[in-house]
Amino acid sequence: MSRPVLSDQLESNIPGLYIAGDLAGAPVVKLAMEQGYQVATRIAQELGAPGGALDVLIAGAGAAGLNAALELQSCGFRTLIIEKAAIASTIEDFPEGKWIYDEPVSRPVEGKLWLKESTKEELLDQWRQAAAGLEIKTGEAVTAVIRIASGLQVTTTGGTYQCRRMILATGQRGHPRWLGVPGEDRPEVHHRLYSPRHYRQERILVVGGGNSAVEAALVLSEQNQVTLCHRGAGFSRVFRANSQRLKQAEASGRIEVRRSTEVKGFSPGEVQLSSGNLPIDRAFVLIGAEAPAGFLNSLGLKLEAEWSWTRALWLLLSILVSYTIYGVKQGHGQEFWPYRGWGYHTLSFFDKGWSFWYTVLYTGLMTVFGAQAMKRWGFDKKDRFQIARYASLIGFQWIFFFLIPEFLFAWAVKYQWVGEALAQDPNFAQNAWRSYGLVYAWPLFFYTFFGAPHQVWVVWGATLSFVIIPILVLFHGKRYCTWICGCGGLAETLGDRWRHLAPKGPAAINWERMNIIVLVAAAVITVLMLGRDAVHAFAKPADWGIVWYRLIVDTWLVGIVPVALYPFFGGKIWCRYWCPLAKLMELFAKAFTWARWSRFAIHADDKCIACGECTRYCQVGIDVMQFALKQQELNNANSSCIGCGICITACPMGVLSFGPVAATSATKLVQITSKS
Repeated sequence: MSRPVLSDQLESNIPGLYIAGDLAGAPVVKLAMEQGYQVATRIAQELGAPGGALDVLIAGAGAAGLNAALELQSCGFRTLIIEKAAIASTIEDFPEGKWIYDEPVSRPVEGKLWLKESTKEELLDQWRQAAAGLEIKTGEAVTAVIRIASGLQVTTTGGTYQCRRMILATGQRGHPRWLGVPGEDRPEVHHRLYSPRHYRQERILVVGGGNSAVEAALVLSEQNQVTLCHRGAGFSRVFRANSQRLKQAEASGRIEVRRSTEVKGFSPGEVQLSSGNLPIDRAFVLIGAEAPAGFLNSLGLKLEAEWSWTRALWLLLSILVSYTIYGVKQGHGQEFWPYRGWGYHTLSFFDKGWSFWYTVLYTGLMTVFGAQAMKRWGFDKKDRFQIARYASLIGFQWIFFFLIPEFLFAWAVKYQWVGEALAQDPNFAQNAWRSYGLVYAWPLFFYTFFGAPHQVWVVWGATLSFVIIPILVLFHGKRYCTWICGCGGLAETLGDRWRHLAPKGPAAINWERMNIIVLVAAAVITVLMLGRDAVHAFAKPADWGIVWYRLIVDTWLVGIVPVALYPFFGGKIWCRYWCPLAKLMELFAKAFTWARWSRFAIHADDKCIACGECTRYCQVGIDVMQFALKQQELNNANSSCIGCGICITACPMGVLSFGPVAATSATKLVQITSKS
């Protein structure tokens, strides 16, 4: 679900209302506790001293809420916890004996709440002891929050409270989903499973296709006759270990599994299924929970990617700015309306044209926002890989896409660093713009092989595109996009703050086929241009093709559209949907992977908790979590992965890691439905 819009200090759009825990992107116990502690520390600094009344109201008695309350209480602040269910109700709902981990192990426990690897029961016992000294009201839910002069007024199902600050730590679970069939409200039909070992010698139906349903069926089958019903043909969303246990239980006859079966209704003593009626004593409908979007909206909280008139205005402004930057960049007399004839001159300063200042702007944006992204994913996460990656992107931009074409090339000619012959050859010396081809490979740098290039550029261009790039792909997949390329660099730096908005799902992945059209167009126009230059043929179609390619691809698809849409659909719009070099590298990568030569893949261990952080932050829309759940290798045969490694960095359990393609037949690699 979309999360609330938060500041770096986890403050919402409502001043004084902070959010911590799963709702703020902390999906594991230790990280939720850490956020609770950090928000409590922040609030204590803001308030300075207790106010004599209720200082902080906390909604939610889970890991974040309890840890925040303990920290604030130790500083002398009066806190009140409002909990609609029970203390640590999320953990209370886990199956009996479930093991709780203290991942990530590299980070220390912050705050006063107890946490060690233990069973659910031991953890709950420790937390209940800690909560004994706190003021907690259970069975009470928040219904409204408004700003008042002294802070916030919070209305609940039990009354109204005034507080100086509020922490919302309610999590993302919401209310259990219902099937919406007749008889589902019967007393023997449950939507949560609390104590599975209390049921003995009963005929039980479990409905669902996720880990909760499978785990419930497995534990209930120890003492009962269990049927597991799932509307899908398979259990693609469950952990690999759960999948193996289910297969064993089904093979031994402990569980009857009914696939591709829907529940039609419940009646006394039986359930009506699409495959026929089944006698039962009890049913558990475990098909997930409704996201609390309605609850959050009712409080006045803004959610990510939520459209409103202000967001629409920002979109129009973003398009206008992008249109101006790239429309004026066309050159004097070639600007887009309404800048034709004056725009380029107006944005040119100190004897430097707008093209130069555009490069300065581009490099500045990459540097500033690259430093922020490096801090976010590198220094804050203590990830050297991300520090090196962002340093590489910024370094390539400064050296190869700014200093060399704007300064160093001219100096190399002037002082004959390139040799006397090249320095005195006007076809080389007067074409500094071709130095972009030092790193930008054809067909991204579209003009490598035509327009009367010096033979140096032809040889280097062919070597770069068809020798160096394939070698890089062999060992590193498509990491060129996230370590070297300036186009991808702007997306990874300026676009990083919106990376979680990248379109996901099968439809969005199907859109990626558009870049094969651009690749074919680039190849055809290149052949036409070579024909025009070499044998004086195809002149008109070549000239027509270059004009339209420059307008549609080099201006609209590279610049105006993707940059304008960064804040709305993430940064990798050009790279993902239209870049011809990305498609060319993808073709190389798929071939190397299927041949089992590739040294690039992402592997998963068995600790995935299905938190979704890896999928959330993937800029190319891969459902990484589905690969991790099944411990399936993610490579360039079954995904368009660009090797940025953010999924690895974002994973709180350390599940994912880079490695070579497995030495098994690539044709046996399992393909998931949301192929990317």
